[in-house]
Amino acid sequence: MKEREIIASYTDETIIVYQAYRKAIALPAVENQRFVSPFKLERMTWIKPSFLWMMYRAGWAAKEGQEHILAIEITREGWEWALRNACLSHFNSTVHNSHDEWKNRVSEAPVRIQWDPERDLHLEKLDGRSIQVGLSGEAVERYVNNWIVSVKDITANCKQIKLLIDDNRLDEAKDLMPDEQPYPVPDDIVKNINITR
Repeated sequence: MKEREIIASYTDETIIVYQAYRKAIALPAVENQRFVSPFKLERMTWIKPSFLWMMYRAGWAAKEGQEHILAIEITREGWEWALRNACLSHFNSTVHNSHDEWKNRVSEAPVRIQWDPERDLHLEKLDGRSIQVGLSGEAVERYVNNWIVSVKDITANCKQIKLLIDDNRLDEAKDLMPDEQPYPVPDDIVKNINITR
């Protein structure tokens, strides 16, 4: 894996992102195949294409409020709109001309980008970094109303993988994991999100 690279499960038309929620939000989302109340459009919501980073964040669905892991299939068109309309969460002199320019952009952009250490099967840090995409305002509305193709609760599968890892049956655990590959980021997006090429 490169220093900053998007690794994801995707097709020609869609990409899988992950979120973890409590039952009150997760189950209605699966039933309706979109997010509905008590999900709040007014709050920033973070989507993550890395399965293992999501497992790290949610503790394999054991953390309070993150007991249900959702695999959300969204359009690549929507995903790439998010990346084009994003601003990095932290100032970066190779991306921004000045600190003031970054401050203006981060206050106006409907999408935030963070790069966090990717994780291995044991949730230990790897050298490469995984992307997190925070959606707010217009981006959340587009996500909920236009981008989502399907919502699937994969909690049982996540827990099965964790049991296999705990039992040191790593090959079996890997067989149950999603197939993730480097995502082909369009050239016009590369600098904006500080991808490593």
